Amino acid sequence: MPRIGLKKQPTTATWRRDVRQRLRAWYRKHARDLSWRRMSDPYAIWVSEIMLQQTQVATVERYFAKFMAKFPTITALAAASEQHVLRLWEGLGYYRRARQLHAAAKQIVAEHGGRFPTDADALRLLPGIGRYTAGAILSIAYDLPAPILEANTVRLLCRLIAFRGDPASSEGQALLWRTAEELLPRRGSGDFNQALMELGSLLCTPRNPACEKCPLQLLCPTRRSGLQDSIPAPRRKPAAEEVQQAAVVIVRGGRVLLRKCGPKERWAGLWDFPRFVISQSNGQRQNRSETIELIDSVQQLVGVTINRPKHLATLRHSVTRFRITLDCFVAQSEAAQKRRTAAASNNGLGELRWLKPQELDNYPLSTTGRKLAKLWRQHSATRASATS
Repeated sequence: MPRIGLKKQPTTATWRRDVRQRLRAWYRKHARDLSWRRMSDPYAIWVSEIMLQQTQVATVERYFAKFMAKFPTITALAAASEQHVLRLWEGLGYYRRARQLHAAAKQIVAEHGGRFPTDADALRLLPGIGRYTAGAILSIAYDLPAPILEANTVRLLCRLIAFRGDPASSEGQALLWRTAEELLPRRGSGDFNQALMELGSLLCTPRNPACEKCPLQLLCPTRRSGLQDSIPAPRRKPAAEEVQQAAVVIVRGGRVLLRKCGPKERWAGLWDFPRFVISQSNGQRQNRSETIELIDSVQQLVGVTINRPKHLATLRHSVTRFRITLDCFVAQSEAAQKRRTAAASNNGLGELRWLKPQELDNYPLSTTGRKLAKLWRQHSATRASATS
């Protein structure tokens, strides 16, 4: 990229003072009444910030209240099982956040007596806490002058200084962190940081920003130049990759088989119906080779032989850069598999459980896993009523 692309609008002390004054006045009037904003407890602020990563505020509002009711203190979170934490997190996505939150809670209790460190370096030694999360906790909970930089503030700051370079580059990151630090007021840094995020979220949006409502419009060189569509520089998204998968609800004596996902798998720590990549499927129009592929794949994954898998439904969803078509099947297992499956965790097949339908509610599943559980229950109820 040419060096000219890295130029930015120079700032002055007067300009920075005006930004602070106008932004804080706007925030006092327009800030959303969010539950975590009524708290100064660093634990609650930490939980909310982790949940808000790559997740919409409306979604976090629902999860935050339930999570805090179940784990009101960091000690309660540390004492919980990872499975319990993941069950509460179910549907929020990016489950690594939940596992790191739980691990960090244990570390804070073990190494800091259950009290949050007030030092940025100590905070960043905890799992899942980077520079942004540390800055949010320190500024909002303790009113310490710690800058923040996340998606909304990156976009807002790029426009405020008319930065045309790549905000994700090392030079771009250094410049934006420096700008965030220079803008911080001596007091009230927590409210100021939240105001930056709020303005970026509500008005300074990626497309069609509401510049006419923005309190900083007269101070914004990007607005004056009409470059809102090109600043910040658009990122190239990788092409989505189509993936064909199958999941099989394996039934035996009224119970179904769940498998715990391994530490290197997409939904590590969660439970799922046996799932695997398959060649292109015809869904309901199964041919013999597809049936054989399903039977062989199940055998390799969980050591169970199934009989005549029947198509149940097709689910489509996206995970990061993958667009997944998931063909769901239901099949009976051979009774002779009982002993081998019970000992599967000792045979390199992972942890397996045969569960009653009502027990599925106690296990953390992926979103599609939960949908499949519901579909199977509906299917079973329909069959039962048809034969009664």
